[in-house]
Amino acid sequence: MIRRSIFQSKRLRMFAVRLSLVVAVSLCSLLPVGTEQVTVSALEAGSSVATRGNWRGASFPVENFQGYTSPFGYRRSPDGSSEQEFHRGLDMAAPQGSYIRNWWSGKVVEVSDHTACGTSVVIKSGEWEHIYCHMEGHVETADGKKSMRDRPGGIQIMEGQTIPAGTRIGRIGMTGRTTGPHLHWGLKYSGQYVDPALVLRAMYAEQTKYGSVPASSQ
Repeated sequence: MIRRSIFQSKRLRMFAVRLSLVVAVSLCSLLPVGTEQVTVSALEAGSSVATRGNWRGASFPVENFQGYTSPFGYRRSPDGSSEQEFHRGLDMAAPQGSYIRNWWSGKVVEVSDHTACGTSVVIKSGEWEHIYCHMEGHVETADGKKSMRDRPGGIQIMEGQTIPAGTRIGRIGMTGRTTGPHLHWGLKYSGQYVDPALVLRAMYAEQTKYGSVPASSQ
């Protein structure tokens, strides 16, 4: 039963990767013409580190994935104004309450619920940091230790905890600055933001090459 559950979970994640990459391929083309050099630099750096990675053990971060609502880079402010702002991540839409999975095995370095990111978790995996925003739940402190708690979802994530790739770490919510249920997923490498779409493309290419994507999902 356990082995079957793991296999089904893997199929779900790999199917989500395949579905998402069809959209992710064109995300960079959505960036406005004439954006500042910081965007170009981030894209170039992202291309470099994405192609160097070993992504066979990585997990797509969203169950019940529906589509992308906002790419990495400059965009019009979602509050309706005409001002441009730099969006430091990739927004992934899913029904509220859908589970979020840890992209890569690592250590929880921060949980928070008092910023525009809403209820959030930051995980460090070597030189990588992955940031998950707008989740259900809130932060609690007990005996000097902070944890993100989502009781209806059966989730408790503590600072300092080591979490394997693919583990459920939260649920899609609408906390913080958001206009709809989605995961804002941010990636940093050596402290610099990277376009997550570049990493997802590299992930899918490598997992397909080494037969990690089940035949029924191809």
